[in-house]
Amino acid sequence: MGRASFFRKLEEKKIGDEELVEEAIKDKDVLHELLDGISSPTPRVKFRSAKILRIISARNPRKLYPKWEFFAKLLGSKNRILKWNAIDIIANLTNVDSENRFDELFEKFYGYLYEGSLITAAHVVDNSSTVARAKPMLQDKITEELLKVEKVPLSTEECRNILIGKTIEAFDAYYDDIRAKDEVVSFVKRQLNNTGKATKTKAEKFLRRIEKRQKTQC
Repeated sequence: MGRASFFRKLEEKKIGDEELVEEAIKDKDVLHELLDGISSPTPRVKFRSAKILRIISARNPRKLYPKWEFFAKLLGSKNRILKWNAIDIIANLTNVDSENRFDELFEKFYGYLYEGSLITAAHVVDNSSTVARAKPMLQDKITEELLKVEKVPLSTEECRNILIGKTIEAFDAYYDDIRAKDEVVSFVKRQLNNTGKATKTKAEKFLRRIEKRQKTQC
């Protein structure tokens, strides 16, 4: 299939997402077309290519690991949608990061918490439990970064409350491995006074789960 023909099918959705994922996993030429699709001037081709690659990264990260540098560069894209997909993909690739490439990206990755965008920061937080489980040696640093979210620059208090709620969920996902449990519990307890109802509820549920775990261990 020629590139123009492939891109046309992408744009017109003549190929389903699942079919594309399966083809790209089996056929390196299809995978290369998707990687090239990221540079397409046609938004539907560009963003659908990114979506399919993101799905592949979650399902078969080894297939994309050789393209680590491609996605690392994509983190710096001026297009936020591509950046968000790159954050997701890089996080998924940490599951097979045998060369510890993420270590070099750590500061850049968590630097996106301070970009001023709730969605960008949320992608970092949402993916943090994935990275923490894949990279035990970085868990302390990840926890330290997440404990700072109360002070990240966001446009409104509501935005910050949403990000804090996501952080509680991230902590919950890898809590058993967290060494700074006291700091995390203190962070969550502060949210019992959070002005966001949803965030306050997440804090209450988190603390109940922790209490239940402690009683079970006893």
